[in-house]
Amino acid sequence: MNIPFRNFIAYIYSCYLIFSGKLKTIQKKCANGEMILSVYFHNPSKKLFNQCVKWFIDNKYNFISTEELRKIISEKRTFPKSAVVFTVDDGWKENKENIFSITQKYDIPITLFASTQTIETKGQFWWTIIAKSRKDILKNKKVENLKTVPNVVRMQKVNQAVKGLINESDAMTIDELIELSRNGNIYIGSHTVTHPILPMCNNHEAWNEILQSKLTLQNWLNRSVNQFAYPNGDFTARECELLKKAGYSIAFTTNPIYIDKSNPIDLFQIPRFGVVDNISFTENLCRMTGIWYQRKKYKK
Repeated sequence: MNIPFRNFIAYIYSCYLIFSGKLKTIQKKCANGEMILSVYFHNPSKKLFNQCVKWFIDNKYNFISTEELRKIISEKRTFPKSAVVFTVDDGWKENKENIFSITQKYDIPITLFASTQTIETKGQFWWTIIAKSRKDILKNKKVENLKTVPNVVRMQKVNQAVKGLINESDAMTIDELIELSRNGNIYIGSHTVTHPILPMCNNHEAWNEILQSKLTLQNWLNRSVNQFAYPNGDFTARECELLKKAGYSIAFTTNPIYIDKSNPIDLFQIPRFGVVDNISFTENLCRMTGIWYQRKKYKK
């Protein structure tokens, strides 16, 4: 199925979800303080991100920070009414204008989970390197395939692919990250050093990715860093324990479910709904509010 046709069908389905009353049902649950929405972005356009922010503002949602969320969960506080948490992964160079200029305009909190190596080297994220490579050795080695192999194998393929590519920068700079961190509404968390698939790492690799990214960010920002997001959303019980050992206090997944007061909430398995960069706002609205993933338990 080609992308334009897929997006058209998804748009029609999203309209059905919205006009069937499912969106209103979720809004009512949020307004009653039964659940909190948790939304994450990667590299949206300024138009898309502004649409997302404006929808929540127009529908009278309260933006809370990841630190406020941590306190709500850890201290078993009453859920605030109509609450939403915004996070963004990786640290793309376009984020400064397309995301953070908007959050500053509306004075809302957001947390950036940064991968330190790409920022430090002014380089490219490994999946963009693979996507740009024309090398025969990488024929049929798609990005998704490299997420399922041992980390050492993935790194070998990335190192092969980067040879001969023009050295372009995908990520923001260290100075830009420091500048953003000085804004009281922008929180910085870790997204590892190289953005590996953590369960594919051996114990030494996983520990280094988790600890060194924290230490690097703390050195750059001159402040404590205790929040984390799993690259690609992949983790096991080992990663949760390593995070605790390294001194993190909260970690975010890509598990698309609600933060629901009626269900146990693990601080190291916080769910999030993802916004997709190249689809319609209507579909993204269904994704942000969870009705795209809805199951029988959330129906009227």
